[in-house]
Amino acid sequence: MTSHRLLLSAAIPALMALSAMPASAETLKVVASFTVLADVVKQVGGEHIKVTSLVGPNGDPHEFEPSPADAKNLNAAQVTFVSGEGLEGWMDRLITASGYKGKPVTVSEGINTRTMEEDGEKITDPHVWNSPVNVKVWVANIEKALSSADPTDAAAFKTNAEKYTKTLDELNAYAHAKFDKVAEDRRKVLTSHDAFGYFGREYNVSFLAPLGLSTESEASAADVAKLIEQIKGEHVKAYFFENSNDPRLVKQVAKATGAEPGGELYVESLSDAKGPAPTYEKMFKYNVDQLAAAMAKSS
Repeated sequence: MTSHRLLLSAAIPALMALSAMPASAETLKVVASFTVLADVVKQVGGEHIKVTSLVGPNGDPHEFEPSPADAKNLNAAQVTFVSGEGLEGWMDRLITASGYKGKPVTVSEGINTRTMEEDGEKITDPHVWNSPVNVKVWVANIEKALSSADPTDAAAFKTNAEKYTKTLDELNAYAHAKFDKVAEDRRKVLTSHDAFGYFGREYNVSFLAPLGLSTESEASAADVAKLIEQIKGEHVKAYFFENSNDPRLVKQVAKATGAEPGGELYVESLSDAKGPAPTYEKMFKYNVDQLAAAMAKSS
């Protein structure tokens, strides 16, 4: 009898400890296609989710080659997020290979997208996150999907989403304060590929690039020559590399035009934790500061 009592008294604290741990037991397993999106999902989900990014820091989401580990992570996911608009061309293959039964949530749904011409075709620009105004749409879609998957924590997701939306409004105001005072003819920069369309539309900045929307596209000699003439004609003074792309072509164009290096921009990938852009908020501010400094130098 005494041994039964001892066993029972030992078991009670263990059971109490287990019942006090529903948060970790309820943590949603979430997958996001690339680091920028993973960070925004994390801001909304907070402690109630565990996010895995398929494309890692400094990785190129256009040219990503999924691994067996990515297939395993996707298969275990309870919710999966993609940006959409043609960014993740590899996703369908990965879904098939992984046996994932869910349907990814496309966070860019509802954004006022821009189209442009590439190789004679009209395509949608997928780089929506380079304007925080668009990321507010992401946040609303993420909150809805997480609340649907985990209704118990819906109130927390709503609070986090509202708080982060305010942060995005502050980022937008920050960028406007920097660029609105720059003369329009100075708001011109050269970058590796055409990923800053939404940023340019929001802050009236012209970005010229030898590559199209995807880093997989090839720039012809005629395209490069045309761009060099345009840069000379429009007196573009600064050029930037991108953390996830090969800088050789932009260096070649810069050399032919006399444009000065403005530094590195984080366009479609965050840096690692030690870099200058480990979160979307830091990435956006960093890019704004780099671009504004280059424009100030050229004026």
